[in-house]
Order: sequence, then structure tokens, then C-alpha cells
Amino acid sequence: MMPSVPLCRSLGNQCHQLPVTLRIGSLEESADSLDHESTWLLGHTAKITFADPRPQGRDLVVDAVLHVRCRHLKAGDTPGTARCAAHGHLGLMPPRSSGGTQPRRLGGDRFRVVSGREQVTLELPFPPRTLPVVELEEVNPCSIAPCATADHRRGSACCRDLQVEILCPRSDSQLESLVRSRQSPYLCKVTRDAEDAIEAEMISACGYLDDRGENCTLHGRQRPDRRPAKPDLCSEWPPKGKGLHPGCIFSPPPKARPKASDTTAAVNSVQPMPG
Repeated sequence: MMPSVPLCRSLGNQCHQLPVTLRIGSLEESADSLDHESTWLLGHTAKITFADPRPQGRDLVVDAVLHVRCRHLKAGDTPGTARCAAHGHLGLMPPRSSGGTQPRRLGGDRFRVVSGREQVTLELPFPPRTLPVVELEEVNPCSIAPCATADHRRGSACCRDLQVEILCPRSDSQLESLVRSRQSPYLCKVTRDAEDAIEAEMISACGYLDDRGENCTLHGRQRPDRRPAKPDLCSEWPPKGKGLHPGCIFSPPPKARPKASDTTAAVNSVQPMPG
């Protein structure tokens, strides 16, 4: 039976960070699909430090460090000290963890993305005779949508919230309890649907967002082989009935009600439906 709290013997690095291995996708997927999935996952750098993708068995995975503190870590009675509310450990406050610099925007048309299972720097220009989307729109729909991440922050929520799949066999109760002890809402909704992995929701903003944290700087750009630079899952409409908020850029737009005159015209020009 999994312990309700991690079996930690003292305060330590685990209070502020957690090394894990994340599953990106199956090696049976196409190279194009894995490039998109890898670029998407490794783009969420705000609270995750990533190594390089690597094959493991039938999957493409990436070693990572989740920079989310344990919810049992509390400040001590004197400045600079801490205590564990679960076990009563006392000591100096472990150093906060934020990871190294992981730039995804390198200036101009240069970006750090995943290509051929490797992190590479590519020139990702806009197609000829095409203006950047941010120059064409006065307001980014994501920035004004009512969607919010679990920390109640609105604006481009879909670019700051992600689902991660953490490789964790059912037998590794310590790792699972460490994951489940992270501070909500920055890591929450931990579930297990597989014997070898658990899933969780994280708040970790994407490094491809612009300086305002609203617009995707990959939007409209192309890879050298003319594939879209923006990960495809960021551009696909989600299934209906998933609890998406009205106005979300990823929510299917509502069908407009026809005007009376339009309805009359449509009735007068009915065509046989295809069989």
C-alpha cells in the first residue's frame, strides 16, 4: 500500500525539486509527430528543467526536474529554517530550485526546438509574403478568454498548463508519494491509469510565449522542410464536451443562428442532401 506521505528521513533537495523521467511518445509514431510532441513538452520551461530526449524501450522519454515544492515544507520558527509538517524534521531551509536557463527564443528567427529526436537551433522564418500573426491581430483571443489555470490566472491558459506522464512503476511507492505531495495547484490531479506511469497536471509556462506571456512566437512560422514550426497539438481543436470555457481559442466556435431572411432564402433554395 502506498504511504500517504513520502518516507523522507530529513529535509533535502526533494523539498523543492523532483527528478523524474517523462514519456514523450511511442517510437512507433512518425518522426514528424515525435518532433511536434517533443517540441511542445520541452517548451514548458517555467517550472521544468529538461535534459535531451532519449529512447527507452518502445518510447521516447526525457529526464527532467520538476521545480515544485513539497506541500509539507513549512517555514521554521526562526528565519532561514524549515520544518516538515509530515515528519517533524527540522533544519535549514533547503535552497530553492529553479533550474538552469533554457532559452527557446534565441532572437530573430532563431529558435531551440526538437528535430530528429534532438534539441537543435533552427531558423524558423515566416512564409514569404506572410506577416506575423501578432501584427495582424490587435488582440490575441487567448489573452482575453475566460479560461484560467488552476492558480486562477487568466490569459493564454492553454500555454501555461500541461499534462505530464511520469514514468513510475506501481512498485515505486516512494516516487509516487513524492509526486503526490507536491504543492497544488502547480502540480496536481495525479492519477494512475497504467502500471508503469502516473499522470499529473502542471502549471509551467511555455518558453515560446512572447515577453508579455500572451502570443506564441512560433505561430505562423515554418521549419526548413516547410512543416509548421508550432506543435500541431497547439493548433488542433479539442473534442467537444470536455468542459472548455466559452471563448477559449481551442473551443469550437458556436454556430451562428441564421437570420429570418437567411432562413427564408435557405428554404427557397433547398438542395438534396448527399446520401
